[in-house]
Order: sequence, then structure tokens, then C-alpha cells
Amino acid sequence: MGEKPTDEWIYVVTDVELDGPWPGVNSMRSFASVAVSRDGTEHGRFEAVLEPLPGTAPDEKTLAWFGTQPGAWEAATTDPEPVVDVMVRYVDWLRTLPWPRTFAAFPMSLDGLWIDYYLRRFTRYGVRQGHHEQDTVFAGGGLCIKSYAAAISGMPVADVQPDTLPSAWFGEIAHSHRAIDDTLGYANLLVELLGRSGA
Repeated sequence: MGEKPTDEWIYVVTDVELDGPWPGVNSMRSFASVAVSRDGTEHGRFEAVLEPLPGTAPDEKTLAWFGTQPGAWEAATTDPEPVVDVMVRYVDWLRTLPWPRTFAAFPMSLDGLWIDYYLRRFTRYGVRQGHHEQDTVFAGGGLCIKSYAAAISGMPVADVQPDTLPSAWFGEIAHSHRAIDDTLGYANLLVELLGRSGA
């Protein structure tokens, strides 16, 4: 099949912390992104705490869960900023990163959904935009790190969790449910998986 193409992509690894399961009914309270390339080079970090969306309310079960995670709720809610300010600043930060860049999350179906919702509601961008749109902040459809880990490890995707994979793959960063901590762990995981895949 010839030589493998060089992977020159920047992966914007992202984790969100939420006060419930439904975008627009509940709110994203904090998120963080770390931009990395295949060799582990970090190209930048972004983190923010957001004000709740107007007309939303936290989910009781989600709040009860946060009560079992020491410090996580405080980290996700202390000194919040207006949502539109955060999302505009996020787009500006994304534009400073090298191209091509794509979104990556563990799993894509959760974090990608929420970031896409907030980008589309407060900016003109999205995680995945139409083929006819030339002004984009991400290329491609994004990468699900959870699915990628299942493929590389041979584990069933439903069994792939931070506590079922070797802690060394996360750079020994504890999964604390603080957005920046979890993002850095997932960024290390992605670099580990890329190395193991021979990409």
C-alpha cells in the first residue's frame, strides 16, 4: 500500500463539564481544550467557566453526582463568564492554531455535541460544518478518542473508560472531573494511541 501519509494534523482535545444531559435545557458549566500534534507537541490550551444559559436549570441527578466528586463542582462554577464572550474568545483562540486542525473528545458524541451546540448558538461556526462553507474553525468530522482507544486496545467500546485503560496512557493524570485535568489526560491518551497505531 506504499508509505503512510504524514500526520500533520492538530488535534483539539476537549472535555466539558455539564449540569445536566440536555443542551439548552441544562448548561455547560466549564470546558477546556488542549491542542496537540501526533508527536505530543502542545500548541496551546484554553479553559473557561461559563454562566448558565438563561432559562435552564441544573439536573438534580447530575448535581447529586457532582456531590460525590470532591472539588469538581467548585472548579466548574467558580468565577463564570458570559457565554458569548467565552465562545467568541474560543473561536479567536482556535484561529491561532496551525491548520489543519480537528476536534477530538472522549467520547465525541458527548463533548462534541455540546461544543457544537454552543458554537452554533453563539458564533457562526460548528464542530462539523457543511461542505459549502469555506470559513471554518475545524476540518474533518472530528475524532472520537473513545472509539479510537477501542480499536487500538481491542476492548469493546462500551468497556473503554479512564479506569479500564492503563494510567500511564493518560500521563498519570488523575481523572478528576475538572475540565483541564481530564483534557490533559485525554490529550496524553490520544498521543499514546497515535503512537501505537503507527499513524
